[in-house]
Amino acid sequence: MRTLILPGLNGSDEGHWQWYWQKDHSDASIVVQDDWSKPSLDCWVANVEEALEREGEAYIVAHSLGCLVAAKLAARASANRVKAALLVAPCDPELTDELHPGAISFGRLDDGRLPFPNIVVGSLNDHYMPIDRLTSVGEKWQANILNLGMAGHINIASGFGRWSSGYGLLDGLASKVKAQKRRYADLDFDEPQVQRC
Repeated sequence: MRTLILPGLNGSDEGHWQWYWQKDHSDASIVVQDDWSKPSLDCWVANVEEALEREGEAYIVAHSLGCLVAAKLAARASANRVKAALLVAPCDPELTDELHPGAISFGRLDDGRLPFPNIVVGSLNDHYMPIDRLTSVGEKWQANILNLGMAGHINIASGFGRWSSGYGLLDGLASKVKAQKRRYADLDFDEPQVQRC
């Protein structure tokens, strides 16, 4: 199954762990956005939905603003095409706007339940999302939450180039999804009894 990679503001340049992910996995591709430096939530969501429609079903690996795009899919029909999501260092749009004035138009953070299995990965010192806020959002998304400690924004600046342990996180999530699918397939449902009058 394909993996769609959703970068954040300014994309994931050469050396970023998402760049390596695409390089290391033939079944992974970055969803290219029209404007990486001045993103519009509606446009970014539309591009991800087009990619999902092309692929049929896919896993999502998102970073920063890309996590907010994935969360926005929750209330849309395209959520049915997302098998699972690895959401790394989601950002708070208000903090992001303070750090990059006028760069984004993402509105409020969607914090309703995500209808697909997901893992949220964060850190104790991410200036885009305090850990207490990350924990609260992750709980509302019904995510498994992984705290990497003092890992910053989990990007090149905080030392995250090729991040092989991230591959294992998605592999574990995919295995759980496949096991659950097999479990449902193995259930033997009796034919409903039709009562005749």
